[in-house]
Amino acid sequence: MVAQAVQTASEPAQEAGEERQLVILKVGEESYGIPIGAVQEIIRMQRVTPVPGAAASGIEGILNLRGRIIPVMDLRKALGQIPEDHPDRCITVVEQEGTTLGLIVDGVTEVLRVDQRSVEPPPAMVSTGAGYVNGIIKLEDRLVTELDLGALLSAFGVV
Repeated sequence: MVAQAVQTASEPAQEAGEERQLVILKVGEESYGIPIGAVQEIIRMQRVTPVPGAAASGIEGILNLRGRIIPVMDLRKALGQIPEDHPDRCITVVEQEGTTLGLIVDGVTEVLRVDQRSVEPPPAMVSTGAGYVNGIIKLEDRLVTELDLGALLSAFGVV
C-alpha cells in the first residue's frame, strides 16, 4: 500500500532552496501531494457509514477510528473523477486547522522531498481546481499536483 521510497525533486544540492516533504496520493492515474505534517496515519479501507445530507458537502460519511468519529471524503469525487473501486484504496487520515478527516484515495505511493524552486505554478488557463492547487512538480516520469489541503477542504465546507 505505501511504497518505502523517498524520492527527491530538486536542483543540485549547492543551489538547494527550501525543502519540504509531501505524501504522494494516487487518485485514478494522477499523483497528488499533500504536506507530510498534515498526515496522521494511513489505514486500510473500511466501511464508511453514510450520514443523511452529508454528501451535499462532499462528505461520504463517517467512520469510527479507535473511538473517534471522523468524517470521510472521497478525494476522487472531490477532484471531479468518476468513483471506482480500486484494489489499493485506503484512507489517509489528515488534520487541518484542528479538524481530523479521512481522505479516501486509490493508494499512497511515496514520500517525496521537494525543493520549493522545483514547484511551478499551475498554468493560467487551468481554472478548475486552481484554488486548491499549490503547484505542479515535474519529475522525470510524471507530474505531481501539489494540493493546498486547507483550500480544498474549505471549498467543500469541511474546515
